[in-house]
Amino acid sequence: AAMEAVVLSGLALALALPSVALENGLARTPPMGWMSWERFRCNVDCKADPRNCISEQLFFEMADRLAEDGWRELGYEYINLDDCWSAKQRDAAGQLVPDPKRFPSGIKALADYVHARGLKLGIYGDLGIFTCGGYPGTMLENMKQDAQTFAAWGVDMLKLDGCYSSAEEQAKGYPEMARALNATGRPIVYSCSWPAYQGGLPPKVNYTILAEICNLWRNYDDIQDSWDSVLSIVDWFFTNQDVLQPAAGPGHWNDPDMLIIGNFGLSYEQSRSQMALWTVMAAPLLMSTDLRTISPSAKEILQNRLMIQINQDPLGIQGRRIVKEKSHIEVFLRPLSQAASALVFFSRRTDMPFRYTTSLAKLHFPEDAVYEVQDVYVGKIVGALKTADNFSVVINPSGVVMWYLRPVALPVRPWPAVRQQSPGEGFRPALL
Repeated sequence: AAMEAVVLSGLALALALPSVALENGLARTPPMGWMSWERFRCNVDCKADPRNCISEQLFFEMADRLAEDGWRELGYEYINLDDCWSAKQRDAAGQLVPDPKRFPSGIKALADYVHARGLKLGIYGDLGIFTCGGYPGTMLENMKQDAQTFAAWGVDMLKLDGCYSSAEEQAKGYPEMARALNATGRPIVYSCSWPAYQGGLPPKVNYTILAEICNLWRNYDDIQDSWDSVLSIVDWFFTNQDVLQPAAGPGHWNDPDMLIIGNFGLSYEQSRSQMALWTVMAAPLLMSTDLRTISPSAKEILQNRLMIQINQDPLGIQGRRIVKEKSHIEVFLRPLSQAASALVFFSRRTDMPFRYTTSLAKLHFPEDAVYEVQDVYVGKIVGALKTADNFSVVINPSGVVMWYLRPVALPVRPWPAVRQQSPGEGFRPALL
């Protein structure tokens, strides 16, 4: 309880400071890009594993892949260093420096390389004595210097972790870094891990204040390369959606952590599910996989144009779980601009494909409306679905069916009038 009082007094202090509001105009849609942590962790053994260690070479190569393999054009623009990039000590002037063996060119050169390819560079710091990996952290007395260092290097995003710090230090430090970043004059997206270290929920976490301090924030545990991990994150986010959903919007996002599609732990169906659920959550799309060797099927999921369009919807409303059936089918809804919406039908079953029957009326869509429905993964368009019409979707075990619905005033056609979308309508049907 004493700890809680400290946090609340710290939050009250933060609220009392008028200059705390972030107001940096950044991250108006959820940030997209690539991040090293989940796939490459703190592998610093460049002698034994030069191809996969945390080094400038890894980031040069990933930047090339983002620029040359169609990612950048779809919005995947950030390439983010995570922990273990720095030397074990600050230099004589007290400045953070990259490990000289693994980053011999320096971070400014890496930023220049990334910027030359039309991309942006993210970096990692930790509010505390050490980073989680045991590298130098950013204490309160280092805030201004570190912010200036990152700005001078040309950094475009900072993830500030919270290992080795107290609740009181976090309550002071996270708003302080927001001010320090703003004071540099360089636009730097600010990703905070603050709520994750305070259990993610009120009263310890005040999301109104967070939204004024950070552009995105980690609420919950680190993702691991497993379906169990994805499910635990989904469960926590949607169990607590009444608190979390209103906190998100343009410039301030809940971050359920990285996309692990393309790695080792998810099946094809589970990969499609993570992408759809993260999109419905208006989550940042930060991939953590090896883009040099990614499979065509994983790439197809991550490069689905309609999916990305939904994720990046300008209204920035986070979706909600609206149905939880005894049959282990769940339905999620995200409202989109121009009265459109996204529906995700998700199966937690482990037996066989399940035929789920419902209607838009049962999902609380407006009466007497008519919708054009597009299957996000298959690309097919179904015309003129009325709110009152029953329909069925077949959902594979641990898989999803995802729909994009646009309201139309079309003559009513009998269900299921299906037409293939003609080429050149802005969405390339996925090849199954």
